[in-house]
Amino acid sequence: MAVRPLVGRRIVEALLETELGRAKDRRLLLVDARYDPTAPTEFTVRVDGRQRPVTVADQDSALGIVDAWQRLLSDAEPDRVLVVTTAVPATALGWDVRAHAVGRRSLTVDRSEIVKQLFGATDLDPRMMRETWLLDALVEAEPQEGWPRTGSVLTRDTAMLALLGERLGLGPGNGGQGADLDTNTLLAWSRTTAGPARFRELPEGERAGLTAWLTDTVGAAAPTLLALVADGRGRDAMALGVLGSVLSSPDAPAGTGFALGGLFGSTLRSVDDLPPFTAAVTGTLARWIAEAESTTPAGADARQRAYAVLDRADELAMEAGLAQALRGDALLPSGFRVRLRDLAAALDAGPDQAEAALQHAMAHQLSRLHPASSEAARMAVRLVRWLDRPAPTVDSVAHGVREHLAQWGWVDRALAVLGAGDPHGDPAVGQAYHVLINRARARRDALDKQFGARLAGWTRTASVHAPAGALLVEDVLATLAVPLAATAAPLVLVLDGMSAATATQLCDDLDRRVWTEVVPVPRDGHPPHRQAAVSMLPSITTISRASLLSGKATAGKQSAEGSGFAAFWQRHRRTGVLFHKGRIGGAEGHRLAPELLDALAGDAVVGVVLNTIDDALDHGQEGQRTGWRLKDVSHLLDLLNAARQYGRPVILAADHGHVLDRTPRGDGPVRTPGAHSARWRTGTAADGEVELSGPRVLEGGGAIVAPWREDIRYTPRKAGYHGGASLAEVTAPVLALVPSEELRPDDWTVLPRERAVPAWWEQRADTEATAAEEAEVRSPAGPAARRPRRRGTDQGGEGLFDEAEVKPGNGTLGARVTASQRYHTQKTFVRRAPDAKAVAAVVDALAEAGGRLTPAAVAAAAAAATGRSQRNAEIFVTIVQRLLNVEGYGVVNLVDGGRTVELSIPLLEEQFGTEHQA
Repeated sequence: MAVRPLVGRRIVEALLETELGRAKDRRLLLVDARYDPTAPTEFTVRVDGRQRPVTVADQDSALGIVDAWQRLLSDAEPDRVLVVTTAVPATALGWDVRAHAVGRRSLTVDRSEIVKQLFGATDLDPRMMRETWLLDALVEAEPQEGWPRTGSVLTRDTAMLALLGERLGLGPGNGGQGADLDTNTLLAWSRTTAGPARFRELPEGERAGLTAWLTDTVGAAAPTLLALVADGRGRDAMALGVLGSVLSSPDAPAGTGFALGGLFGSTLRSVDDLPPFTAAVTGTLARWIAEAESTTPAGADARQRAYAVLDRADELAMEAGLAQALRGDALLPSGFRVRLRDLAAALDAGPDQAEAALQHAMAHQLSRLHPASSEAARMAVRLVRWLDRPAPTVDSVAHGVREHLAQWGWVDRALAVLGAGDPHGDPAVGQAYHVLINRARARRDALDKQFGARLAGWTRTASVHAPAGALLVEDVLATLAVPLAATAAPLVLVLDGMSAATATQLCDDLDRRVWTEVVPVPRDGHPPHRQAAVSMLPSITTISRASLLSGKATAGKQSAEGSGFAAFWQRHRRTGVLFHKGRIGGAEGHRLAPELLDALAGDAVVGVVLNTIDDALDHGQEGQRTGWRLKDVSHLLDLLNAARQYGRPVILAADHGHVLDRTPRGDGPVRTPGAHSARWRTGTAADGEVELSGPRVLEGGGAIVAPWREDIRYTPRKAGYHGGASLAEVTAPVLALVPSEELRPDDWTVLPRERAVPAWWEQRADTEATAAEEAEVRSPAGPAARRPRRRGTDQGGEGLFDEAEVKPGNGTLGARVTASQRYHTQKTFVRRAPDAKAVAAVVDALAEAGGRLTPAAVAAAAAAATGRSQRNAEIFVTIVQRLLNVEGYGVVNLVDGGRTVELSIPLLEEQFGTEHQA
């Protein structure tokens, strides 16, 4: 005897809606089924637009059916309908009862027909016929507004998605999360409250069916995840997955398998279920971490989600006694903190150990979400590298300011970042940084002391006519701006108070695809370098800025600066116009003032004074920041964009630098007579001070006292100061930029970033010099190093190159490539290809730099080898690509949006057959 199907209220309602519509005069419905004893027996159902009261009775005899029918007839409600679920066949009933039944027979429950009706379908996926749990669930879960109409055929996947949407909030229907159901969606759902709670309340058969379908659809991670959800641990599922990924790895400490079993308990049906689950968790977390790097609200949300999981994983590990076993894990927050402590411990062990510890810390997946901690760690290792080099000395004032911009200003930049400490606040890390800072400060103080002594002697006689090799701030316009004006009227931007450390940061923020840094070719045999001027003394705005803008030693404020700037350019047969703070910004809706834009569009040399950096020292902002970007300086980006638009070279010049406040909190200023400013006074020098006198000392009657020590001040506390005799204050950086190399003056050269960065700043195999620097040293700054005469065929590689070849005797990688038969064959396909010396130099420079250089550095390496400058670095790189990318293989590629040239050395050697050549 077949088991009667169990039906509930919803199936009864569906039968009534179907059958009473065809038999409006009937009030009795016989159903061959069993009624769920937990379901209500009295309710109403809407049929043909009106509500009908319903009574359900489960009867096992003919007498019982007759009795139930008689009670209905005696009921005062004429519309009430009686539904009898029974195994008694209709033929066992008398015609007095049977005649009133719908269809005059017992109706069978065909769930598939009911489901088709609910979805408005005419046919059903055959697989659904065998899944009673699914048909029952679709009937039970029908939303108040009904299931969506999905077409003539209801597929199993459509039905599953609809059910998931209604039951669990997954899938496209009724509050679901869309049809793109994947592991990421399922994991995110497991951390919600309502959906997992509803999953736990489902009948066991329905949970099993949904789990099986989700496993087929989403992947093998679903069984373990849903088992954890069913066990009430859905919010911890991802955290457990993180721990599972660590504890189940081959490198896991011994004995962690027991801890793993304790964490997962009976939910882990098989050890084979764990790897796909943990892989899904770590993959999803990796995506969240990548999204969290964004500064958008979506990035903040992803960061919160990732840390909610990872912090909970740390808590679970602590509760399970696994903190030591998971020490230094590459994903847990505690692991990142441990790696930072390991780095701190390695700082005293030398650069090799510190470098290895830094790489280990930066390999942690959360290092990208802690840019301040990561930057402090990198700065610490940079200082270790610098301290490992021989102690430098200051040979002269000229040497001091040049080296400060090239080397020691970068040290100041690192110290500013490291001085802010690690945001995690770990005492061990903080103490290690403190010790390192003191070591670096001691060396920097020694340099400042030497410089102060050199400055005191030099100042007595120094002048424009006798600078002793130094560039004076009053000679900056004549030495650098005038040559640039020979190609196009420059824009002179005076960044008041810009130190060497600040200048290096602003340069790093430049878009090298837009701006090319250029410098004069030195005539003293030194490699090309950034220009650093010596400020007036004392190093204060009223004399240094006026002298810079007037082109002579003078003092004055805005009116004197404006007239001096105009007079200087008039002496050079040009018009010069200077803009100060109140005349730079435009009215509402405009970035720049119309008068400034008109001047930039004209032929005059335009000067603009930007006070943001100096103002930050006065107002306390500089002391809180550890870095400067172009956007931080008011109007700077707008002015650079305007200069590019109007085809102007740009000079970024400082009138003096600055030092940050280093005096201990609570300490007041040094009380001394003759104090005129924070960092200079009159009188006799004491410890940490020098006496300065001479024609370039324009205060104090030509004789002042200025401290070389950074921790001396004579006035109340501010964020920073200037006016003293330290390297950071006296050095005035000057940077020259062109939007097109056509604007580069004769006897000037491109300065790629690689050549401007100290060797110890980046991790390099060669800590003495980059390949480009070595090439430049080998190439004397004589006629051969100068730029060739301009030709009309400079574009697209025409007329740029000679046909000279590298002699095969040179055993470098570049020489072997250019001496190969494949190279000579490839060269026949490239019109006016560069000579082999240039290509060999490019290959060698890229190989020396680890396979990555900027386009400017690539062009500079070629120019250093041949003595011929490349007019356009991007065009030159494109031609090298045509030569070396045999049959389209990516030997040389432009990556990072065109900012970096990347060389695949293995592919290069394979294509040109140099793998086995010595």
